[in-house]
Amino acid sequence: MEWIINIDGNILMFIQENVRNPILTPLLIAITTLGNSGIIWIIFSLALLVPKKTRRIGLMSILALLLSLLINNIILKNLVARTRPYEMVEGLVPLIGRPRDYSFPSGHTGSSFASAWVLFRKLPAGYGISALVLAGLIGISRLYVGVHYPTDVLFGVLGGIVSGSIAMLMLRDRARA
Repeated sequence: MEWIINIDGNILMFIQENVRNPILTPLLIAITTLGNSGIIWIIFSLALLVPKKTRRIGLMSILALLLSLLINNIILKNLVARTRPYEMVEGLVPLIGRPRDYSFPSGHTGSSFASAWVLFRKLPAGYGISALVLAGLIGISRLYVGVHYPTDVLFGVLGGIVSGSIAMLMLRDRARA
């Protein structure tokens, strides 16, 4: 397990020393902010509730966000209780305010992929792929700003996809069930 922790820390230090720059920093801080409290995904989900044609997709996305909150933020974060990387990796400087909760898994990434997975599976390709790209950028931004380990983001992706998949199963079309 120690080798994973070392790889995680080395990746974050590589990003800090070789990738961070004055052009990317404001952009990635803005992208990470989109994921705060899942706000961008909540807005997308609520917008999908308006037209009758996409209402079920909006409900699936909201349910996926709630499941991600439960699985990632309430259960796993408190069960694993992983310390944030800026407290453990010597020399790592976070670029945003220090989150107060635990690190594993990434809640921003989990909620992003929970909603984006539903949108990817249920909306036309252009919208769904765009949602996955944004979710991926939010996950990457968490590494860039130094508040998550790569494994936190990876498990956020997995937890999000599981949450989205469960939501789709729970609200699947009764005619096909």
